[in-house]
Amino acid sequence: MLKKHLDDYFKLEAHSTSIRTEIVAGITTFLTMAYIIFVNPSILAQAGMDSGAVFVATCLAAAIGCLIMGLWANYPIALAPGMGLNAFFTFSVVLGMGYTWEAALGAVFLSGILFLLLSIFRVREWIINSIPMSLRLGIAAGIGLFLALIALQNAGIVVAHPATLVTIGDLSQPPALYTLAGFFIITALSYLRIIGAVMIGILGVTFAAILLGHSEFGGIVSAPPSIAPVFLELDIAGALNVGMISVVFAFLFVDLFDTAGTLIGVAQRGGLLDKDGKLPRLNKALMADSTATMSGALLGTSSTTSYIESASGIAAGGRTGLTAVVVAILFLISLFFAPLAGSIPVYATAGALLYVAVLMCGSLAHANWDDVTDAGPVLIAALAMPLTYSIANGIALGFISYAGIKLLSGRHKELNPAVVVLAILFALKFLFID
Repeated sequence: MLKKHLDDYFKLEAHSTSIRTEIVAGITTFLTMAYIIFVNPSILAQAGMDSGAVFVATCLAAAIGCLIMGLWANYPIALAPGMGLNAFFTFSVVLGMGYTWEAALGAVFLSGILFLLLSIFRVREWIINSIPMSLRLGIAAGIGLFLALIALQNAGIVVAHPATLVTIGDLSQPPALYTLAGFFIITALSYLRIIGAVMIGILGVTFAAILLGHSEFGGIVSAPPSIAPVFLELDIAGALNVGMISVVFAFLFVDLFDTAGTLIGVAQRGGLLDKDGKLPRLNKALMADSTATMSGALLGTSSTTSYIESASGIAAGGRTGLTAVVVAILFLISLFFAPLAGSIPVYATAGALLYVAVLMCGSLAHANWDDVTDAGPVLIAALAMPLTYSIANGIALGFISYAGIKLLSGRHKELNPAVVVLAILFALKFLFID
């Protein structure tokens, strides 16, 4: 009876799949993205948030996002708090701009509302089509470089210097050695197509550090910690500050393109696109993502987004929302592994951040380097993020440079109204608000 209900609801037979295949696919996807339950609390804790509470919020936000995507949109795509977005939350908004983490959560919530409205009124297509491909590539690479800098900084491999701003740290220290070892292991295992390579690397470094006396072991299983320190602590009034407008936009912008790119890329790999190359029920998928972001902000975590790691589950045969539901269940089970998450030192996740950075910087390979009017803005956007320690600044400078270079090159016909308006707004912000 259960089998028939599942088949009818998820249309398993129509998608040429089975319950067993979907379960295996769900487990596969979870193993490739489970690192976020260790990495996200580590990053948001640096913003002053309670690590245990963020751990619970991360698991719950991921579970809610996966359930909405699976039960409503019926896609085998998993969601969780996004890498890059959590770094922007901590290092740009809180530590860089000086806003409270409560106000930053308010900005995340508002960006989720805007994302939902854009999806409902189908403005998303206009926005995405208006942004030049070169800027999209530069932004993706810039986030990767930003993550790489954070990882190297957390490991003590890159440190501050009064004359040169940055220099190399002491590579003989345990944090640097463990980070490099983790990065080497994760990269090698990924090349060998070992499922769960990132999680294996994180846990391997953690246990090695514990055995060698460089980290303390807090246990493996216990009741989930309290979510109270971050639950419903968002400050929406603080997020409505005029200086936060660019922050809300940055959250929205990055989440919008990250989600759209992930959905299309993963769907293409799984043969889920229609004959016109479009994704059926795209608006449902986008609304699932935006709803998950709002839920995550209420729970106490940064923006929730679709994960490219979902491709691993699709490669294992996942074709319906049942795969995402399985991932949701596994995230809920993970709630009871808080002591293990608390035992993981920052340098154990630094290697994972560095690996994710490598993947994101791969977008540079698709840039048009033969056209300097395209290549210039790509480089500006990519370099500005790590060098200004801000994803928002990278996006802004990317738009300004693209519009300025195209205009002075006599190629103003390549500029559309959206790019021009955004470039002007960003320029005014730098001139009169910063």
